[in-house]
Amino acid sequence: MTERGIASILVVLLAVLPLAVNNQYVLFTLTSAGILIIAAMSLNLLLGYAGQLSLGHVAFFGIGAYVSALCSLGFEFYYGAESPLVVPSQPVWLALIWGIVVAGIFGWIIGKLAFRVRGAYFVILTIGFAQVSRMVALNWVSLTNGPMALNNIPPLSGWLPGYGVVPLSGRVENYYLVLAFGILAYWIISRIVHSRVGRALIALRENESLARSVGIKVTRYLVLATVVSAAMAGGAGAIYAHYVRVIDPDVFLFIYTVTMVIMVMTGGKGTLLGPVIGGLIFGIIPELLRHMVRPELQLILYGVAMILIVFFLPQGIVPALAKLGDRVRRKSKIGKTGVLKDSLTT
Repeated sequence: MTERGIASILVVLLAVLPLAVNNQYVLFTLTSAGILIIAAMSLNLLLGYAGQLSLGHVAFFGIGAYVSALCSLGFEFYYGAESPLVVPSQPVWLALIWGIVVAGIFGWIIGKLAFRVRGAYFVILTIGFAQVSRMVALNWVSLTNGPMALNNIPPLSGWLPGYGVVPLSGRVENYYLVLAFGILAYWIISRIVHSRVGRALIALRENESLARSVGIKVTRYLVLATVVSAAMAGGAGAIYAHYVRVIDPDVFLFIYTVTMVIMVMTGGKGTLLGPVIGGLIFGIIPELLRHMVRPELQLILYGVAMILIVFFLPQGIVPALAKLGDRVRRKSKIGKTGVLKDSLTT
């Protein structure tokens, strides 16, 4: 079965899941995992296809969350003048778009600066950017409320026939909203990967010097990948802000980037389904362990599961399943060929 076929089956299963499982906690867990999966898919565009490890990817997630929350609430911006610049509250969907756009702009800035260096220097720069973003959110109290957080963020809304515009505040509504955004993100990344841009990124990942020699403009394609990746992560952060409706500087914590990297690496970097499978596994395992073992054992078992997957499936779950499928098809072809030869000889 092709990757597209597996993705289609997975979408159908996730779409009918709320009809079979009427458990609000399960829907909350899957929705939260889905938001991180979208962010992990955006990271996979950089890490898996462009070959650039960004350990500050959570910065774009947090920027999207804060920008969308502030635009939907309205804010005052002091820039040295006596009277502040007052930005009135915006419609929620427009605020979400602003979160995506601003995160993409920061992605362009970081891409222009960061891709002048390579290797460990790039990783350090992205980590520093994430830490600076967190410090700004923590100390710019007049804008972000600092550690007191932004509260009462309005939920996203949708239009329903016969009801008009209604807030999407229920678990089921948010679940389907995140599923729709996940499908859109998957489609966008798929279109990029199978285009000339995707082939250029893969060429850069495999051999940058050779790619340069055939005329591929390295910086242009890497910056483009960073902008798309940052904008997508910002969109995930914006959805998160309107889902939980409370945002504080902890949204920039390094652990979220680590979680995204785990989802990409264990699922299979450089594959479309890798972050999805890895995200579903490592988004659900913590919740399952929470009900099965004591708190002090949860992180230990979580780490053991990750180590086992990395040790026995070093390329990730999706590539391992693809190899298994190829082996089964090869054996079935050999078996059919053997049967055919026997029938011809008798």
